[in-house]
Amino acid sequence: MICQFSFRNYKSYRKETTFDFQAAAIPEFAESLLTCKAENKDNKIVTGSVLLPVGVVYGPNGGGKSNLLRALSFLITTVVKPINDLQKTRRSVIIQQAVDYEPFMLDDESRKEPSVFEIFFCQGKNEYNYQLALLNGEIVSEYLYWRAIGGKRTGTVFERESSVITLGPSVSKSGINTSVNPKMPYLSFLAINYDIPVIAEVQSWFESCIIRDYSNPAVDRVVMLSQNDDVKTKIIQALNDMGIDLSGYRFDDEEKELYTQRMVKGKEYELRFADESDGTKKLIAALPVLILALQEGRLVIVDELDAKLHPKLLRYIISMFRNSKLNIHGAQLLYTSHDVTTMKNTVFRRDEIWFAAENAEHESEIYSLYDIRREDNERVNSTAAFDKQYMEGRYGADPYLTNMLSEGEWP
Repeated sequence: MICQFSFRNYKSYRKETTFDFQAAAIPEFAESLLTCKAENKDNKIVTGSVLLPVGVVYGPNGGGKSNLLRALSFLITTVVKPINDLQKTRRSVIIQQAVDYEPFMLDDESRKEPSVFEIFFCQGKNEYNYQLALLNGEIVSEYLYWRAIGGKRTGTVFERESSVITLGPSVSKSGINTSVNPKMPYLSFLAINYDIPVIAEVQSWFESCIIRDYSNPAVDRVVMLSQNDDVKTKIIQALNDMGIDLSGYRFDDEEKELYTQRMVKGKEYELRFADESDGTKKLIAALPVLILALQEGRLVIVDELDAKLHPKLLRYIISMFRNSKLNIHGAQLLYTSHDVTTMKNTVFRRDEIWFAAENAEHESEIYSLYDIRREDNERVNSTAAFDKQYMEGRYGADPYLTNMLSEGEWP
């Protein structure tokens, strides 16, 4: 489970920026929160960070929503791609595309400075802290630290400064090569070449992350089908719960065509997947991935999840991750959205809603609804009409209306 992600000098973000999945001490939807847990050497359950199952990012076009997700996706794909290319993965990898490296370009200094990415996450019995810094596509520093869940002492797995690599006790063995291509993460190098338990555990977390970009129309046409009867039943049940009345689906190997099935007056009929509505196609493409995430406790990163979806269907997807009976393995969902109708206190906690916007220097910044203070210096009330106040411009990430309705003449 992801705890926190920070980065700087990447695309539209110049300064250090942090997206936090750690839950604030507020009462909303407390039953949906996730907790890092492990059994210690005395066979007692110890707990660590309390985390959010969902995070959503709102804001205007060009504000930096997608670039926030791309920063996280860049770190994940940079680690996973060389492992996947050499077929050394330990889990099924569901990553649609690699993400480009690009520093902040709107000043003279940033392109000469490294882009830095840092992540904290829980996996197995440990909490990990991994950082990667690049300049001109080459790695200038990298480190991996760990500590037991509920513990206070931090251990070093490895540290890298330029070409100098220092190994911690968990990997300090004779025969471990510390000479690596400057463009390859040392984490990936170790995962490819050695069988080291701590590296395998970290590798497994990175490989489990799912990245989907629905701003790319081709993604809707990529359908990951399961022939497992239990999974198939769950997919059909979820579609039916959303009002998509299917009885099943079938993939024709000879035609290379997916067919959806419906029962009408006791008789089964089939439609080509291509003939379904855009919203139905998106759900059929997305649901297998989301159900897999819930079954295996994966992080799902989705740009424009709400595209082509009715707000009620979007709420259903959110509720799947919030349901403690469905989400028993700690799956998490991070997505961008323009759908203000779901920005309600009946759907989200205040710390689950984030905004991205550009400042006067054309730098993207993010902040959560929980961070916002009213004029009396109090936080936004949990019972407030979040959507209404956002459209009124109270939260700063201008949703256009202020400018559109302001007095003045067209140029």
